[in-house]
Amino acid sequence: MQTLSIIIPVYNEKNTITELLKRVQQVSIPLKKEIIIIDDYSTDGTREILKGLEKEDIKVLLQEKNGGKGKAVKRGFQESTGDFTIIQDADLEYDPEDYLGLLEPVLNGKANVVFGSRFIGDKPHRVLYFWHSIGNKVLTLLSNIFTNLNLTDMETCYKLLDRKALNLVKDKLSADRFGIEPEITAILSRSKLSIYEVGISYSGRTYAEGKKIGWKDGVSAIYHIIKCNLRK
Repeated sequence: MQTLSIIIPVYNEKNTITELLKRVQQVSIPLKKEIIIIDDYSTDGTREILKGLEKEDIKVLLQEKNGGKGKAVKRGFQESTGDFTIIQDADLEYDPEDYLGLLEPVLNGKANVVFGSRFIGDKPHRVLYFWHSIGNKVLTLLSNIFTNLNLTDMETCYKLLDRKALNLVKDKLSADRFGIEPEITAILSRSKLSIYEVGISYSGRTYAEGKKIGWKDGVSAIYHIIKCNLRK
């Protein structure tokens, strides 16, 4: 049976990590699951929860210092042994029930990479910040200008890669924080791999509920879009 490696970067998510893992384990897909959790030096008790969760199908990796989402994802990519690999945030904004739809194009042999888009399809979306949605669309547009792709959601967490795509990306990543999203996209755009988008649901958080990304990350994303696309 083929395997889906699920890379879960975690930082201070003690209120959601147990429920997220439950959802990941319960979702029905025609693949074996390899769950790899990378704790980015949480200080809220998440680390202690994770130490008790490691099982045969769950690998827990504890970073020695806080390095950012990008660094955690890079470590997860290096540890992945699956035929396919997907990034899963730990904050419950993204629903593992969408895995099946994301897997369909790769299992059918049509795609090497699938982006889960929050801006297409008819699945439920929580109504939140207007300027966040505008920011996401501006960043996606800027990325598309450089990559010549027609993505609708470059900043999405859900990026599913087959083994060929993962091997292409994993040793070329340098961004340590949220710049990992445009960097992965830039690297893939220079390949001849087949890229698809699939509509997904989205249950965004407010800042009071723990949302971490802010305007500084948007500025950083612009920098990484330009840097990564100009880099050979």
